[in-house]
Order: sequence, then structure tokens, then C-alpha cells
Amino acid sequence: MFSKKYDTANLKGDLTGGLVAGVVALPLALAFGVQSGLGAIAGLYGAIAVGILAAIFGGTATQASGPTGPMTVVSAALVAAAIEATGSLEDAMGIIVLTFLLGGIIQILFGLINIAGYIKYFPYPVVSGFMSGVGLIIVILQLFPFAGLSSPKSTIAVIQDLPRLFAEFNWQALVLGGLTVLIYYLFPKITKAVPSALVALIIASLVSYFLQWEVPIIGEIPSGLPDLKIDGILSVDSGTYFLILEYALVLAVLGSIDSLLTSVIADNMTKTKHNSNRELIGQGIGNAVAAIFGGIPGAGATKGTVVNINSGGKTRVSGTVHGLFLLAVLLGLGSLAAYIPLAVLAGILIPIGFKIVDTKGLKHLLVVPKADAFVLIVVLLFTTFGSLIQAVGIGVTLASLLFMKRSSDIAEEGLQVGTLAGFDGEKPWQDEIEFYEKYKDKVYIKHLYGPLFFGFTSHFQQEIKNIPPQIEALIIRMDRVPHIDQSGLYALEDAILELYDKNVTVVFTGLREQPLDKLKSIDIIPDLVPENQCFTTIGKSFDWLKSNL
Repeated sequence: MFSKKYDTANLKGDLTGGLVAGVVALPLALAFGVQSGLGAIAGLYGAIAVGILAAIFGGTATQASGPTGPMTVVSAALVAAAIEATGSLEDAMGIIVLTFLLGGIIQILFGLINIAGYIKYFPYPVVSGFMSGVGLIIVILQLFPFAGLSSPKSTIAVIQDLPRLFAEFNWQALVLGGLTVLIYYLFPKITKAVPSALVALIIASLVSYFLQWEVPIIGEIPSGLPDLKIDGILSVDSGTYFLILEYALVLAVLGSIDSLLTSVIADNMTKTKHNSNRELIGQGIGNAVAAIFGGIPGAGATKGTVVNINSGGKTRVSGTVHGLFLLAVLLGLGSLAAYIPLAVLAGILIPIGFKIVDTKGLKHLLVVPKADAFVLIVVLLFTTFGSLIQAVGIGVTLASLLFMKRSSDIAEEGLQVGTLAGFDGEKPWQDEIEFYEKYKDKVYIKHLYGPLFFGFTSHFQQEIKNIPPQIEALIIRMDRVPHIDQSGLYALEDAILELYDKNVTVVFTGLREQPLDKLKSIDIIPDLVPENQCFTTIGKSFDWLKSNL
């Protein structure tokens, strides 16, 4: 189960990190369960199964896993589609459970066949547009519960039904929802030792309970261990197989992306390296087991993982403790959760929805290449108001077609389109030999060929990480880079920030018009690399380095 003998010196930190991560996960699990359409208990079942099993079998030591916003939105769409196909939630459970189970199995297969190596090629605008759309869906679908009303099942239906929201709102629910949002944002200014979502949940629920306000509540939650939910799988109609496969694939791909992004964040915080394929296997096992108990699927949860690490978690024991804490809540405190108002859960989910929206990508819409901006907007709109599945497919297709068009244009202009290169086995160029021989122990020169786009960013960032520790300056030579897209811009930004953490000076040479314009548009120049460190020729950069190293 564990790759090496457990070091008991980590026990205190793992227990603390796991408990705090569990406290953070509790209100979110309940809220995501309600939003999925399967009830709060489904969120708790999912958080327990994925939390424990992904920690034990996964590939990221400090990962805290459970239901997440993106996975819940897809789950809710599946529940609505399954009910439409069968007529009731009870009849739809076979489809729902089978889809969740198949999604987990596909994730396990992803890990076994090294699909993690390909997920990194998803273009940034597609991921950004999808995540922003998911965030907006969460916000829009919580507007009616926030006002104490039952919500339509789709974002378009919510927009069409807005007059009812203003005519029939429950003022007591609005007060509770507003109080929840207020505490969520203001409590961290007092202390961050206790999660603000939990404080908001408890205070607002107590206000509702003692004032005996008439607002919709979660209602009865089953206590004790759950029963298996696999009976309905055997009676699933063959006409729904395509629906099941479609949503299972989306859940598997989205859960993998969500988890691996969180794993990268954990790596950056702990200075470790996760095992991507093992992580997908662990997440798949957790989601498959969650499914057979009626739990909603999950992924690596960024907030829970960060809290776990900051609270002392160092090994997979911390993630396991996080799941066991939620199991203890299920066994002992489930009856108390029944009194939580739905408006309070909406007050927790709305800020979370806004956090999921990629404000960085949206802020730069007017300055990144127009093709990237177009793809991002199309994916965002399709995600928010159309089909989640079609949104990803259309986004990847558009990004690929636009890139091929741009590459064709560059080829016609006679420009070289190639991969990234540096001194990793490559000889210095003729105009670099003299400087290189004298300063090769202090200065590293990175050669870039062709467009810096989403397909090359992962490789580029990995090469930056391999720069020797004794290097004092890096020259990024961009004479042969005619174009840079949004993914390339952010890859450069992340690489430069990482280099500055290592006290490495960064210098640009040979910037062409489009890359220079885009680097200035998002303030990489001059905020990260001052204009006096950008040179038209490599020789001028050598002269500056000789004087300033």
C-alpha cells in the first residue's frame, strides 16, 4: 500500500493537515451533493470514498480529493439527462451509477496506458473557457436556492424564469444566503485558522434554527454506512448506452485534468514530483467505489490540498485522515446536517463558482491572439448555455484548426517551424561561441524555434527546470519565434517567475513584433523583464551581461 516505511515524525503534521482538510471539505461535500441533484448525502459518500482511496492509491502524497465544482456540474447534467430519459430519479439511478462507475474505470485505464502524457496538450483557452463556464453554471443554478426557491435544471431555464425569482423570493432565505456570503469573505480577515466556509455554514444555520425561519432545508440525511446501489445497473436500457459512455468519458477526462492540475500545485508547494499515471489510477478507484455506494465522483481538490499542505500534511496518510474524518461525521453528525438551509449552501457555492472562473484568462481576452480569445469565448458560451461535452470537443477542434492555419501561414512565409532547443546537446551558434566559452558556467542561452504554442509549453517548462543551479543569467533567444499564443505567454511567465525564485536574471533577445507586443500586453515586459533587458541582437545582450553580472 505504501511505497516505503512510514516515518512517524510526519504523524502530527499528517493528522493536523488531514483534519483541517476534512473540515474544509465538509460544507463543500454537502453543497456539491445538493447541486448534483442526488442530495447532500451523495456528496458526503463521494468525499469519503474518493478522499480515502485516492489518497491510498494515488500518486500525489499530499492530495486531498473529493467532489469538485467541475465534476459536480457534469454530474448534475447527467442526472438531469438520465431523469429525462427515464422519467424519475429512482428509475434513473441505474444509468447514473453505471456512468459514474464507468468513468472511474476509464480513469484507471487512462493511468495504465499513460494517457496523462497527452492530457497536458489541452490548449489553455479550452481549459480556461470550460472552467469559467463551469463556474458560471454553479453561480446561475444557485440563484433560485439563494432566494429560497426551487431552481430550474438548466442555465437557460434559469434565465427564462428570472421573473419568478423577483416575484416569489423568500426574504428570510435571502438574509441567510447574504449572511453566509458575508461571513465567507470577511471571516478570513479575522483569522484563517478556521475555514470560513464552515464558520458561515454553522452561524447561518444556527440563526435559521433558533429564529425558526421558514426556509427550505436539506432534510433527513441517512446515518450509518451506505447500501450498495448496483441493483439498477443490470436493468439499464440499451438505448441509454451512448449517453452513459458520453458522460463517463467526460467525467474521466475532466477528473483527470482537474486532479493533475492540483497535483502540479502540490508539487510546487512541496518541491516534490507526483506520479501522474498512479494519480489517475487512484482517482479512478475512488470514483468507481464512490459510484457503487451512490456517491458523486470527485477529483483532486485544490483548496483542500493547499490547506492540507499548509497545515503540515506531508504524506498520503494526511489525505486518508481527511476522508476518515468525513466518515466519522457521516456516522455521528449526519442528523444535524438535516437542518442546514439550502440558501446557506447556495451562499457557499456562489463564491466558489466565482473562484472557478478564470479571471486571468478573461482579463487578457483583448490582448492575447484573437484566435485564442475566440476559442475561449466559444467554449465558455457552449459550456454555460449548451452541452458540456460539445464545448470541449468544439474547443479542441477549433484550437487545432486555428493552429494548423497559423502554422501553414508561417510555412508559406518561409519561416522555420520546429521544436524547442537549448544547449542540451546542441552546439552554440556561430555568433555565441566566444561569449559561451568564457561564461558557460554563469550564463545559459535558450534557443527557441518556431511558434511557442500550447503543444510546446509543457516541454519548454520542463527544459527551464533543467537549467543548472549555478547559472546566474538566462538569455532567451527568440530570433526564430514568429508567434506566441496564450498558452505560450503563460508558460513564459511561469518559467520567469520560477527563475527569479532561483535568483536567475532573464534577458530577451531578437523579439519579433508579435511576441514583443503580446509580452507587453500582459506586462511580462516590463514587470518581470525590464525593457533594458530586452535586446535586438545577441551581441548587445552579451555586452549588458558583462557589465551587470
